[in-house]
Amino acid sequence: MVNIPKDPVMLLSYINTQLRDNYPDMDELCRSLCLDRKDVDEKLASIDYEYDPEKNQYV
Repeated sequence: MVNIPKDPVMLLSYINTQLRDNYPDMDELCRSLCLDRKDVDEKLASIDYEYDPEKNQYV
């Protein structure tokens, strides 16, 4: 597993940048970086963000 930001706001920025620049969707990002999608979703939900597959971003 890669070292990702623990702070939800920093995590949001990191994940959205990765999605924009490197991955076609969240599932591919999680597979490539060995992340648990549920954990990421929960952490970003704590700051009222959820994944929008049409935009391929957390909004």
